[in-house]
Amino acid sequence: MLQSTTDGSHSGCRDGSCLFLANARRAPSTQAYRNACCTNEFSLRRRSTDHTTAPSSCSAESNHGINYSSSEDISDGQMGSVEPFSIIEGPEAWTAEQYKHRSDWINVLSPQHIAELDAAIAGVERKGVPSAQIHTVSKEDFPLPTLGPYLEAVRNEVVSGRGFALIRGVPVDRYSRRQTTIAYWGMGLYWGKASSNNKKGHMISHIKDIGQDPSNPLTRLYATHAAQPFHNDSADIVTLLCLRNAKSGGLSSWSSSVSVHNEILRTRPDLAEVLAGPHWFYDRKGEVPPGKKPYFLIPVFNYHEGYLSVNYSDNYFLLSQRHAEVPRLTPAQYEAMELFNKLAASDELRLDYMLQPGEIQLLSNHTQLHARSDFVDYDDIDLRRHLLRLWLAPPNERALPAVYEDIYGGPLTIGSRGGIHVEGTQEHIVLEAE
Repeated sequence: MLQSTTDGSHSGCRDGSCLFLANARRAPSTQAYRNACCTNEFSLRRRSTDHTTAPSSCSAESNHGINYSSSEDISDGQMGSVEPFSIIEGPEAWTAEQYKHRSDWINVLSPQHIAELDAAIAGVERKGVPSAQIHTVSKEDFPLPTLGPYLEAVRNEVVSGRGFALIRGVPVDRYSRRQTTIAYWGMGLYWGKASSNNKKGHMISHIKDIGQDPSNPLTRLYATHAAQPFHNDSADIVTLLCLRNAKSGGLSSWSSSVSVHNEILRTRPDLAEVLAGPHWFYDRKGEVPPGKKPYFLIPVFNYHEGYLSVNYSDNYFLLSQRHAEVPRLTPAQYEAMELFNKLAASDELRLDYMLQPGEIQLLSNHTQLHARSDFVDYDDIDLRRHLLRLWLAPPNERALPAVYEDIYGGPLTIGSRGGIHVEGTQEHIVLEAE
C-alpha cells in the first residue's frame, strides 16, 4: 500500500545552519543561520519573465544587504553552450519563489510501482544474495517494467533539467532493513552506477549520528548531529532515502549553484574570477589514495565544453589550511566564500524541506548545493535519525575537466566515475552505520 507522507510544504529560515565558522571546526547555531539569511537582501535581476522576487522574511532593522552594482554587459547562455563568465539561463538556474508553491518536483509512487518493487526484492531474496554483496545485484536482476522508466525520467530531470527531485512512497515501514537496502540499491540501478561513499568502501552510506566528534578534522559530518554547510558531494548525483527523523531538527536545504554563480557575476564579477581561479586547495579528510597528497586543487566554478560545473565545500577549503605547505587563503578567497555562502543560504535562492520516511531526494552535484541543519536525536540508537545515501554516475552526464580526477577518485568516464577510493578499500554493503 502506498504510504501517505508530508504535504511537501516548505518552511522559512529556521532550524538550520548553512555557514561554517572560519575554523571549520564547529557547527553554527540556529541564530547564526538566521543571521546569514537575513543579512543578504539582494535584487535578483533575472531575465526570464516568469519570475517574481520572493518577499523577504527579514526585518528592515536586520538588513545589511549586498550593495554592489550589477554588471550589465554579461551575455546569456544555456547549458551546453555556456561561455565562461556568462549568465546561465535554463531550468537549473531556479529561484525559491518559483518552487515554494509548486509540487511538480515531487513524484509519488503508484500501487503498481510498489508491486514491482516488492516483486524485484523477492527475486533477490530467492537468490540468497548475502547482505554484504547486495551491490552485486544488477539491473537485469532487478526488473521494474513501469517503475524503471519512471525512475529514469526522474533522473533525466535531475541531470539536464531543474537539478533536483523527490520520490515519495517507498514503504520503509513494512520493509526490513535488508529489504529496504535491496529496494534502494535496485532503484539506484536505474539512475546510474554507484560508487564508494568513504574509505571503508560503503556502497550505500548511513547518514546517522554515531557519536563522532565534529571538531575532529578527519570526521565526516554525516556521522554526527552537527549542521552541514552548503556543499557538493564527490559524485554526479547524490540521493538520500529517509528511514527515520530526529527528535527535532535535521532540516534539509538546497539551492541552485547556477543561480549563485549568476548573482555573483551580476554583483561581484571580480569574485567570480576568484572562484574560477586555480588556487582552491581541498582537504581529503584523511581519505588519501595511494601516491596522493592529503589535499588537491579544484576551482569552484569550472567551465568545460559548454557547461558550468560547480564544486563547493568551504569547510574542505578551510581545512586545507591545517597543512603547512598549502598556501594561505587570500582575503579575496575569504570574501568570495562569504558571498557564496550568503547567496546559497538566502531566502531568495534556498528551499527547505523536512524529508519524511520513505522519501528519496535526488540532487545534481554540478548544479545544486545542499545543506542540513543540526538536530537533537533520541537516546535509543534504534530511534535515531537515519538516512541512506547513494552516489551515482548516470550514463547521460556531462563531460568534466581533468581537475575533477582527484575529487572523483580516478578517470572521468561518463557513467563510471566518482566516489572515494583508497588503498585497501573493499566495496561492500552494511545494514547499519559504523
